[in-house]
Amino acid sequence: MEEKEAFDKYKNFSEWFRTIIMDAELVDTRYPVKGCYVWRPYGFKLRKYVLDIIKRLLNSTGHEEVLFPLLIPEDILGLEKEHIKGFEGEVYWVTHGGLRKLEKKLALRPTSETAMYSMFKKWVHSHADLPIKVYQIVNIFRYETKATKPLIRVREVTTFKEAHTVHATMEEAEKQVKEAVEIYSKFFDELGVPYIICRRPSFDKFAGAEYSIAFDTLMPDGRTMQIGTVHNLGQNFAKAFELTYEDVNGKHQFAYQTCYGISERVIAAIVAIHGDNRGAIFLPSIAPIQVVIVPIIYKGEEEKVLQQCRKVLDVLRQGGIRTFLDERDISPGRKFYDWEFRGIPVRVEIGPKDVANNQVTIVRRDTFERKTYSMGDLMTVVKEIFTEIEENLRKRAWEEFRKRIFRVKSLQEAREIIQNRRGIALIPWCESDECGLKMCEEVNGNVLGAVLSEDLANPAENEVCPICGRETKNMAAIAKTY
Repeated sequence: MEEKEAFDKYKNFSEWFRTIIMDAELVDTRYPVKGCYVWRPYGFKLRKYVLDIIKRLLNSTGHEEVLFPLLIPEDILGLEKEHIKGFEGEVYWVTHGGLRKLEKKLALRPTSETAMYSMFKKWVHSHADLPIKVYQIVNIFRYETKATKPLIRVREVTTFKEAHTVHATMEEAEKQVKEAVEIYSKFFDELGVPYIICRRPSFDKFAGAEYSIAFDTLMPDGRTMQIGTVHNLGQNFAKAFELTYEDVNGKHQFAYQTCYGISERVIAAIVAIHGDNRGAIFLPSIAPIQVVIVPIIYKGEEEKVLQQCRKVLDVLRQGGIRTFLDERDISPGRKFYDWEFRGIPVRVEIGPKDVANNQVTIVRRDTFERKTYSMGDLMTVVKEIFTEIEENLRKRAWEEFRKRIFRVKSLQEAREIIQNRRGIALIPWCESDECGLKMCEEVNGNVLGAVLSEDLANPAENEVCPICGRETKNMAAIAKTY
């Protein structure tokens, strides 16, 4: 397929992204409620395989899955004043049950701290009940007032993974924050999604948190997208909900808490970062279909070719590989285009010559490399190619990401980076709110926070904040954001 400028992820990202998620049948955005959309079967499988990874990582670190109700009573939601103030403009309210007005309004959860912590109070009595480490994957609702964008800025977040923990001491909560950061790092590394980790400025932290840490990636249009957050809640919610435990000395103490979440923005990042101007590209580990078999039919040889295709289908499926045989009555070229667009990692082509020689022709989606292999080597070769594709996609994603991160010393340089070079500027920062807000104003961008990713920051000695002139060893990441 000839690449057209109108379908170019760097020149026209919004159109490129919308075309892929719709035409590759990931989601359908035509649902008649603004900011809501439908997961289609192909996209829902992709979502499942991505969630399988985060579930595995959480389960392996002692987290347990739960499910809490969608509805939160108004008085419960309002118990933590700073928290509800941070969400009050975004809450959807249920006011009627049928035709009867409710005595107490019910909120559609914007997030589940208040719903969960009112129950944690009932579960925790002594230090023996701690720690609690639970998570759920649910939908949440926020009345997004900005322009909505499928998978990126929505009113119904359909894939909200939120983890919540309760601990006896601040030290244990701090340790849990580090574990959460490690879990997310492994998660995004496995998906090949590059990221920068920052401690958010206090003016941009989660409402009710002591501090927030965020993972951000860089999209093709030069904007960063927050893809994961970790919050140390201290005792703020515990005091609001009277969440206490009896310590070893018989005294009642307020607990310490953390929470951390991701959403379907992870899917958006996978599509945006790995895809090209011929469509989506999915890592084999999460691809809804890992291998597609395309028969190359010649008149008089149809049955012979199809028999071999079905044999290959059986071999691959028995080997645990998600495989599809495309027997549609259309040209092979059209099939190639369709499956490339949908991001299938490996295509197996079988024609009369392949049948005669007991071989298959394999094409990789990431490089379009085409090679012929013996049927006897099929399983081994496909698994080796899967590994090579995953390594290649991860490597080139990180290389592209690092090329768009720039160390600067002046606000003028930072402004040029985020406006003209579609990147992230790293600049010395004293970490004060006053200087952070001034930076946002001066560069017409957003301060993501103090950079925690040592491989991306590593500030030099004797650098100074460009606003106040104080010496600092901290680097702030500045960028345009969603």
